Amino acid sequence: MISILDIRQHAASDILDYQQVVSMLGEYSKPRDRISTMLDKGELIRVRKGLYVLGRAFCRRPVVPGQLANLIYGPSYVSLDYALGYYGLIPERIEEITSVTTGKYRIYETPFGVFTYRPLSPPRYVPGVVFGGDECDHHLIATPEKALIDKVWCDKRFKPTRMDDYGAYLFDDLRIDQQQLIGLDPSLLGTIAAAFSSRKIDILVRFIHQVSRSTA
Repeated sequence: MISILDIRQHAASDILDYQQVVSMLGEYSKPRDRISTMLDKGELIRVRKGLYVLGRAFCRRPVVPGQLANLIYGPSYVSLDYALGYYGLIPERIEEITSVTTGKYRIYETPFGVFTYRPLSPPRYVPGVVFGGDECDHHLIATPEKALIDKVWCDKRFKPTRMDDYGAYLFDDLRIDQQQLIGLDPSLLGTIAAAFSSRKIDILVRFIHQVSRSTA
């Protein structure tokens, strides 16, 4: 009988998809039944249909939310509030793992937390996305500059009419750290803003430049 330890030994990662698990259960005529047994015993944890994580007693390292987010729904990268918290731009620890996708809006409630995906058009998707994590858990994540621009763009509650509105939104509503804000890369901000081709984002970049000049 193939045990969960056999699967763990041959798996490159603690996160596996259905085809990977089935390929390791070649001796079973009904591998789906064996997977169901492993799920019932807690040897595997179902994240969503066709995506599993080794049971908590068998994981070799903690599950990285960003890596899981990329795999749950794609194409996608971690961004918005979760990335802003990850980089320390906002003071709160964000429990919901927020991502951006070229697909449709999605929300997944999993044993590892709630994962949400907000849509963004392809031309606005690519600039400012990098690989985070280490060699064992590479995942796509927005740079601080991209995470902020994505947040401002996707937040439909924020409807600025003048530049002064950005101060209240960034510092009072989001509670962005001002030192972190002025430390953002102006060249990268400009590149991302050009891809968005949006007055809302252009004014955001101008506001950040204004704050940087006033504190210089």
